[in-house]
Amino acid sequence: MTDDTDLLPEGLEDRLPREAATTTRAMRAIQDVMHGHGYDRVLPPMIEFEKSLASRMAGIQSRRMFRFVDPSSLRMMALRSDFTPQIGRIAQTRLAEAPRPLRLMYAGQVLTIKGAGLDPAREKLQCGAELIGSDNVAAATEILTVAIEALQAAGATGVSVDFTLPDLVDTLAEKAFPLEPGQIEAVRRELDTKDAGGLVDAGGEAYVPLIYATGDFDSAIEKLAAIDAGGVLKDRIAALREIAAAIGEKARLTLDPSERHGFEYQSWFGFTLYADGVRGLLGRGGTYRIAGAGAGEVATGFSLYPDALIELLAASEEAPDKVFLPLGHDRDVAARLRSIGWRTAAALSEGDSAETLACSHVLEGDEVVALA
Repeated sequence: MTDDTDLLPEGLEDRLPREAATTTRAMRAIQDVMHGHGYDRVLPPMIEFEKSLASRMAGIQSRRMFRFVDPSSLRMMALRSDFTPQIGRIAQTRLAEAPRPLRLMYAGQVLTIKGAGLDPAREKLQCGAELIGSDNVAAATEILTVAIEALQAAGATGVSVDFTLPDLVDTLAEKAFPLEPGQIEAVRRELDTKDAGGLVDAGGEAYVPLIYATGDFDSAIEKLAAIDAGGVLKDRIAALREIAAAIGEKARLTLDPSERHGFEYQSWFGFTLYADGVRGLLGRGGTYRIAGAGAGEVATGFSLYPDALIELLAASEEAPDKVFLPLGHDRDVAARLRSIGWRTAAALSEGDSAETLACSHVLEGDEVVALA
């Protein structure tokens, strides 16, 4: 029989010193950028009533949350799987009377019952910013700019942004390319798989050109503009072009207007963030309504998931300098070194040495000497 006393559950892992140090630095850099743009941090609890977490945003799936009965209230509670519903609750309750637009930021861990796709992780870092009370082009541009700057400050290079229009099918199905209610989900599914034949079979022949309006932003937006949709896309296309122009050379831009995966509660605008050398996506964002589709307060925001970036950075970052303090060292000198940014490791016995304590320098009298 296997002793699992020291095993962690599937999808959970420890962060050892090197990765933990990189995590601290990267998260601080990300939050500094958001703070610099005027976003104030809030700290919601890890656990809330399930109803509050699951009902505030369209598309939030309570079946992905760890749930249990609160022994105090006897009500069902859940561990958060996403910060955004909590930020929405705070905005609509404790900060309901605060001036709009309201800029809030957050950072912490989220937990799901199981991983997604090829990623088995069930606990992830999530940090982001929410601009409550505005979902126009200016808000979308600000949010995307902050997200790009935050990733670059953390150490990401070659950032790319993939634009989408999450409610595109619903918008077109209303009038331009009419669909029966039962056809809408089938058309979405075939667009997700980029299956032209499947689209025709599902009654969505008019939607086939959307499959080809993808790729590099400049060429894809022209293909989208060429689709005759009775003018219903004119404002959306103009908005995308304005956002893209504002981003300029800060990131590579692509477009997949019908992409829906991961945009369950976004409205007219959405984006996904990637970076060179990092497996998978680094974040998502866009416009949404706090209380769900068609109701509640409008907002624009993004969520970053920097774990893969941290893993990449931790593998290449060198350990910081550390000064070995021998037995009998001058404590005032050591304190002064720490006050100006040095890390120190003090000997506790004759057997301790700079090498065993992984130090790069040693204190000799009141001088710091680099080890050969």
